[in-house]
Amino acid sequence: MGDLRSRFLDVYSVLKSELLHDPAFDFTVDSRQWVERMLDHNVPRGKLNRGLCVIDSYKLLKEGKELTDDEFFLACALGWCIEWLQAYFRVLDDITDNIPEDAVKRRGQPCWFKQPKVGLIAANDGTILHNHITRILKKHFREKPYYVDLLDLFNEMEFQTASGKMTDLITSTHVGERDLSTKFSLPLHLRIVQYYKTTYHSPYLSVACALLMSGENLENHISVKNILVEMGIYFQVQDEYTDCFGAPEVVGKGVVAEYESENYGKLVKSIEAHPSKAVQAVLKSFLTKVCNGHE
Repeated sequence: MGDLRSRFLDVYSVLKSELLHDPAFDFTVDSRQWVERMLDHNVPRGKLNRGLCVIDSYKLLKEGKELTDDEFFLACALGWCIEWLQAYFRVLDDITDNIPEDAVKRRGQPCWFKQPKVGLIAANDGTILHNHITRILKKHFREKPYYVDLLDLFNEMEFQTASGKMTDLITSTHVGERDLSTKFSLPLHLRIVQYYKTTYHSPYLSVACALLMSGENLENHISVKNILVEMGIYFQVQDEYTDCFGAPEVVGKGVVAEYESENYGKLVKSIEAHPSKAVQAVLKSFLTKVCNGHE
């Protein structure tokens, strides 16, 4: 994994250099330095699981065949598009949440908008991060038969995530309107989880990118999306329980155990019902990661 991560980061350097020298914009020295600093602060952060999962999924779909250098680069590029999307949402999230005690830190360091001389310039930086995704896709995938499908996929994920975020904000974060007893319900919570937190955190985008690279039509894999969204909800239950009450092994399984016993078996049965052994391998790989809390 260490070598894979290192090679993945090498591709980030290539993509960053391409964007910093994009002929569509005449950068000044200051603007190029700003964008480079902004990218390095926001994009290659954390475990990079979602980006790396594109490569892992594509390898599994190739059923053991070695990836060519071009295939590896393209899988990495799509993985970085996902990481760029994550960075875009994180930058805007930290501004819109407007909760100082939560927004000051992001992964152990000050949020981008809290950096010296940044402030609300971060809102425009979020727009730049978003536009970079289409620049990367256009440069490296424009001639691919699945190019339009990639654009549709990223647009759909962005729409669902942004709409879910809006629902979350207007429900629970309006200043002076935090009486959740009258505004919040379990069905609404599940909707927010599915369209904001789960779409944002689930492995579906990684798997969908790998499927498109493999020549698959996503319309033929609706069941894969449903399974992966269910995994996202499964993970979110664990994550929120741990946030509220601590690790299940410390405080007792409780709700988590009840949810797991009911849903784990359903997920396994749904996975094994898929006709493709390669797709089964991808889904089982993600289920293992989710159950171990790694996604």
